[in-house]
Amino acid sequence: MLNLQRHIVEGKLAARIEVVVSSRGDVPGVQRARQAGLPVVVVERKALTAGQFQAQITQAVAGADLVCMAGFLSLWHIPNEWRGRVINIHPALLPDFGGPGMYGHRVHEAVLAAKRSTSGCTVHFCDNDYDHGPIILQRTVPVLPDDTADTLAARVFEQECIAYPQAVQLFADRRIELSGDQVIIRQ
Repeated sequence: MLNLQRHIVEGKLAARIEVVVSSRGDVPGVQRARQAGLPVVVVERKALTAGQFQAQITQAVAGADLVCMAGFLSLWHIPNEWRGRVINIHPALLPDFGGPGMYGHRVHEAVLAAKRSTSGCTVHFCDNDYDHGPIILQRTVPVLPDDTADTLAARVFEQECIAYPQAVQLFADRRIELSGDQVIIRQ
């Protein structure tokens, strides 16, 4: 979120953050968003029924052109009218190392345990499954012999900071669309 905001402020990304939505009020991202002067809506998942949670998330993002997931660990069942307008970034090369419970250092630990030689990040259109949906773009990094989850995470994060603004700019420029399960990127 702050990376996207920095790109916007620096004039490198033709976008605007309308609202930051969190399912918990006690996470660092909420405090960081408020410090950056961004509007924040907290929809406490644990305080609501599943239907109320889904409805309040949908209401919170109403009016936005694009929803960018970033560290949102609750599953939002994306209404049909939002199909092709919700993206996420994941710290691995999907489809590997995704799904429920695969976030943060867990992902990097799994990549290391699998003895992969390459990792990276994936920006994808979201559907109603965790870490699933048509891939927009991926950026890779080598997995080094002496890597720890921390060192690998740092290199992957550098690529996330490049990939997510690129994907958002593609959307803002109307150069990307979802056709069925295929991503179409126009030059």
